[in-house]
Amino acid sequence: MLEDERSTILIVDDKNTNILILNNILKDDYKIEEARTKEEALKKIKINDIDLVLIDVQMRDEIAYELCKKIKEEPKTKRIPIIFLSSKNSEDDEEFGLNLGAIDYIIQPYSKVILKARIRNQIVLKEQTELLEKLSMYDALTNIKNRRYFDEVFKQAYSDIKRENTNLALMMIDIDFFKLYNDNYGHGKGDEALRKVAKILEKSLNRANDLVARYGGEEFVVLLKSIDLAGLEHISNILVEAVRNENIEHEFSKVSQNITISLGAVLYESDRKLDALEIMKLADEALYEAKNSGRNKSIVKVL
Repeated sequence: MLEDERSTILIVDDKNTNILILNNILKDDYKIEEARTKEEALKKIKINDIDLVLIDVQMRDEIAYELCKKIKEEPKTKRIPIIFLSSKNSEDDEEFGLNLGAIDYIIQPYSKVILKARIRNQIVLKEQTELLEKLSMYDALTNIKNRRYFDEVFKQAYSDIKRENTNLALMMIDIDFFKLYNDNYGHGKGDEALRKVAKILEKSLNRANDLVARYGGEEFVVLLKSIDLAGLEHISNILVEAVRNENIEHEFSKVSQNITISLGAVLYESDRKLDALEIMKLADEALYEAKNSGRNKSIVKVL
């Protein structure tokens, strides 16, 4: 059975008649979820991938405004578009609702055609925004996170460990003799090799918060939070061996018949007085030490 790929709309209203009317208008084009209280609505948002919320402004005890405020306060839900529906034509109420974060305010009675058009426009805009955000975070060639995304996450991770008194590890990774690979196999094969290495690195990291990103050219970066030295050494070895064992032919390499990587890693404890740029520099120095001492290996240091 094919999965239903329609967008999902959450209707929030404490009157069954209103829910039924909206359901009948929208059910052919969208998946519909219903809620009659603020608590039920928040639960539905948590367990479902909601694309848009319709809220009746006239719900008792100003639930509509409270719900809107709560949705917009949460980082995971603040991007969900909210449309208020009201039978009361009040500019003050409309201004208040829009200032809370609602994307639209529709006065009843409404045209079914216009209601559907306004909903469709907001969902299309949400999808386009999400696509642009994804494109801004991912490397177009390898489909892993890009340098811009890594820089933001690393900056936040550095702040987090200072506050939480924990640690982080940073790895800089370079494909050995990749220029020779490109020169002899061609850039098409080079791009294919980059995609393969990126996939290997990503697949080899098992913890949910571990991050691998393409840093530029044939260079990758890995960020690990809350890890000890033994764990860092273990993961470093796994990554080097995983690429080596993939047996991607590179007969022009000076250290192997297959593609290999050099890896420099540093373990940073939050009590050390180093800034984020200094950590990056020291990880890069560890990488160059790995390259200058024979390549196809990892060098791990504690800062």
